[in-house]
Amino acid sequence: MKTAKNIIIGILALAFTACDDYVNVDPIAEINSESYFNSEADYQQALIGAYDALQSTYLNVILSEIASDNSLCGGENANDVTSWQEIDDMEHTVVNSELRNVWKWMYGGINRVNYIFEFRDKTEFEGKDEVLGQAAFLRAYYYFELVKFFGDVPMPIDKRTQFGEESGFGRTPKSEVYAQIEKDLIFAADNLPIVQAELGRVTKGAAKALLGKAYLYQEKFQPAATVLQEIIDPSYGYDLADFGTLFLPEGENGIESVFEVQYSDQEGAGFDCLQCSEGNVLVGFSGIRGYNGPVYADGFGFNIPTQGLVDQFETGDARFEHTILDIEAHATANAGVEYSEGWEHTGYFNNKYIPRKGEQSIGDTHITNNRNYRSIRFADVLLMAAEALNRGGIDDSQAQIYLNRVRERADLGNVNATGAALTEAIYHERRVELAGEGHRFYDLVRIGMAADNIPNFVAGKHELFPIPQEEIDLLGGTISNNNNY
Repeated sequence: MKTAKNIIIGILALAFTACDDYVNVDPIAEINSESYFNSEADYQQALIGAYDALQSTYLNVILSEIASDNSLCGGENANDVTSWQEIDDMEHTVVNSELRNVWKWMYGGINRVNYIFEFRDKTEFEGKDEVLGQAAFLRAYYYFELVKFFGDVPMPIDKRTQFGEESGFGRTPKSEVYAQIEKDLIFAADNLPIVQAELGRVTKGAAKALLGKAYLYQEKFQPAATVLQEIIDPSYGYDLADFGTLFLPEGENGIESVFEVQYSDQEGAGFDCLQCSEGNVLVGFSGIRGYNGPVYADGFGFNIPTQGLVDQFETGDARFEHTILDIEAHATANAGVEYSEGWEHTGYFNNKYIPRKGEQSIGDTHITNNRNYRSIRFADVLLMAAEALNRGGIDDSQAQIYLNRVRERADLGNVNATGAALTEAIYHERRVELAGEGHRFYDLVRIGMAADNIPNFVAGKHELFPIPQEEIDLLGGTISNNNNY
């Protein structure tokens, strides 16, 4: 979190540093069960350590975009970050360093949470259930990322995994992982407030929104509709914001924010430890190569929007210019603009997450941008509720209301369809509303439309990514990988 995370520097940063193994090793000797978790402050600092792992999820977002039909990998050339290029081309294998990073960084976050739950009963203090509620949400968040990427995964709960213990884990069925996610989120929702005093901390609404999303991914439409409609109620305080400023600094943690990953420009990092960055790496990597001119700053030219995505926007859609940067139009309107065309250049850039003039950072400006990631927005909640109501055969008229609420902000007309036509309208709206935010690939997979839309996608294989071979070896080599890998 932009404020709270700064106090993690020092002994906590050392205690919870990720390593190259399956999960984190035992914390350093100065922090153990005898010398720690003796006060509320200890639990709060450990909780900040668990939040801090969220910053590495920039990778999950960019991989999910380039795996979809929304974006091409881009970069300088065809060999620039080959592990990303492989995912873009659906040529990834069990040996892919970036998939391994997703695996180990998510388990690093889980191990930090499990450390808290291992000693949940050691010290009593007022408000401890709220601390545990925040921790439970974070564990659910990390497991949800893992189950989306890999399906059945090992599921250590409530105890740190010590170095060497990982060989005892098998793969837990996805249904059981989802059951644990639901359990954690229900607990979190029951113990969290609607409003937090400190920006970035998890709220009751965030827990219910992620719970609704987990239900939707399992096609549990009735419970999804119920829990999502609860937080649409005005008592939770959410609403749609001005889309023009939604992804700018002034739009952070606003009325549309249900859950944001907080980033800062206060800690530098290097390319040998991108997960150490306190900044949003996604932003710099999505920037314009060799750019010189007004408004924007330069970047690495990855995550390039496709023409297919651009063509999905209806005439007059007010979201378009804030979602897609047409670099040729920008250069025409601003004399003297210079830029380089990178690999797979389409003429478009992701205007939601792109470096801009005046954004300062310590260290490399490309990897310490302080732009927050809008992980769950109220617009997403409205569209998920609409989908659950429609696909569950529950209430198409109410689904229309939620869908059209999103469209009205975009200055678009109402949709009056029902049944399958309404379903298609909701899918369309999800694509244009959430473009560039990392949701499209999983939307296509869960509705069975990935093979029809993603080039080189093989049905029965690419719905999941392969478990990295190094992790299978660390698990003792006794588990099988996902189909056809």
